[in-house]
Amino acid sequence: MDIKENDPKLFTPGPLTTSLTVKQAMLHDLGSRDTVFLNIVAHIRQKLLELADASADDYAAVLIQGSGSYAVEATFSTSVPRQDARVLVIENGAYGQRMGKICRALSIPHDVLSFSETERVQTDKVAEKLQSNQYTHVAMVHCETSSGILNPVDEVGQIVYDHGAKKGSLVYIVDSMSAFGAIPVSLRNGHITYIVSSANKCIEGVPGFSFTICKKEHLLTCQGQARSLVLDLYDQYIYMEQSKQFRFTPPTHSLLAFKRALDELDEEGGVPGRGKRYQTNNKRIRELMQSFGFIELIKPDYQTFIITSYYYPPAPFHFETFYKKLSEKDQLIYPGKTMVADCFRIGNIGRLFEKDMEILAESIKQVCKEMNIDLPLKNDNKQ
Repeated sequence: MDIKENDPKLFTPGPLTTSLTVKQAMLHDLGSRDTVFLNIVAHIRQKLLELADASADDYAAVLIQGSGSYAVEATFSTSVPRQDARVLVIENGAYGQRMGKICRALSIPHDVLSFSETERVQTDKVAEKLQSNQYTHVAMVHCETSSGILNPVDEVGQIVYDHGAKKGSLVYIVDSMSAFGAIPVSLRNGHITYIVSSANKCIEGVPGFSFTICKKEHLLTCQGQARSLVLDLYDQYIYMEQSKQFRFTPPTHSLLAFKRALDELDEEGGVPGRGKRYQTNNKRIRELMQSFGFIELIKPDYQTFIITSYYYPPAPFHFETFYKKLSEKDQLIYPGKTMVADCFRIGNIGRLFEKDMEILAESIKQVCKEMNIDLPLKNDNKQ
């Protein structure tokens, strides 16, 4: 298969459509101990700190082979002591629920504070829950990709900071998988101890590794705590600091692509520039979908511009047919991932532009016609 610009467009939460130059960056072989490669790894780690508004004196970026969930599990596995610890997991969707599953798999004592999949996390409920028990760790998803909700990371961070035996004693873990690189975040201002994301999201790299940006003061207390050899953030950090290398075989080509993706992020104006393009994409597709009569799952006040969920229209709509026909037009959307309603998702991130959103909308219009679905839709779903 040739490398080309006209691959199918991915309107998904990741993997994403990438630029031709990011793909071309992988057309090189480097040894995992080569000086050129080690310098690229060091550059990536430093750039990630800059994106997180985190100083190298206080924080460190630790790269982990595997998808974002690998880094999430590594963070729990490493940061939570084996005794005298309890985690509060705050969830309003599938990815928050996954953190609870990780705690169960690792036999980590925890409680789950649940909110509706169509509502933001409520800060007053978080504060109330923190007063009900002695927690050592609090964990939450930044942008709940299953629905498109943006959660109040900074507000919760302040609440977490103010609780505990002394201010700042609670560990705050944030899964920023689909927000990091497009939505500004400050580890210092948000009082975040660990933030997790992956290469193939808003920085527009390719799958292969994920990362956790860690507060060094806490990470350095975690020696021997990990429930896994491979997913040990402490050992990975120490080895990277001492040798500049990964402990085990690194995804060299993914890292080369990520280096190029970081360069392109800078060229676009950094996080604000990337976010502006995604906002434009989101605004355009929402306008067009609204004109077709599609109903959004999430209230506008709760939504981010990363991804939008839409209710299924009434019959004769059939999602598998809808998806297949769009795929045949090189337009790949994503099924829904909520329990509260049948829906599908349209992502606005990756190497996509306003024109791509218009082409997708025109394709949706054509597919609806082929499926004998009249537009604008007439349905009873309401936000």
